[in-house]
Amino acid sequence: MKTIPELKKKYKEVVIPAMKEKFGLKNDLAVPKVEKVVVNVGLNVNLLKDPQFEKVVEDSIMRITGLRPLKTKAKKSISSFKVKKGMIIGMMVTLRRDRMYDFLYKLINVTLPRVRDFKGLSPNSVDKDGNLTIGFKENICFPEIRPDEVEKLHGLEVTIVTNAKDREKGLELLKLLGFPFKV
Repeated sequence: MKTIPELKKKYKEVVIPAMKEKFGLKNDLAVPKVEKVVVNVGLNVNLLKDPQFEKVVEDSIMRITGLRPLKTKAKKSISSFKVKKGMIIGMMVTLRRDRMYDFLYKLINVTLPRVRDFKGLSPNSVDKDGNLTIGFKENICFPEIRPDEVEKLHGLEVTIVTNAKDREKGLELLKLLGFPFKV
């Protein structure tokens, strides 16, 4: 029997009633929800000269998300950035459904408290559509990455995409889910 992720249960039991009351929504389906989570790493062209770096990043993303990343390629050449058409310039993974809720639960309760000098997320990191983007300078704040095994550090970006129509509803949804925002 499959268990319901804890954050999904919290969404149904706590977030939906609170959002309906605060914004005067009559239907449960009108309440905004998290649609997907995108984990993204941009590959620095200078670091790609090291043949192992791409493999290190791919292994790191696979450990963090449990999925093999999609390699994104340059659509056109840009000589000032030393980028050639077809060159791998990034890697990304999109999480949905139960895997997304498990990742968000781990992000809120384990990863963010492990970030060095963390004082809360800035409310300004939520865009006008209610999506939150968090940048990490080091990949070792994730519990799956052991600091003693890391050869090269790299940053990554986590984007939480919601279907909120505006910034206010998206921010309130994320606060109710447990994201630690600065006051």
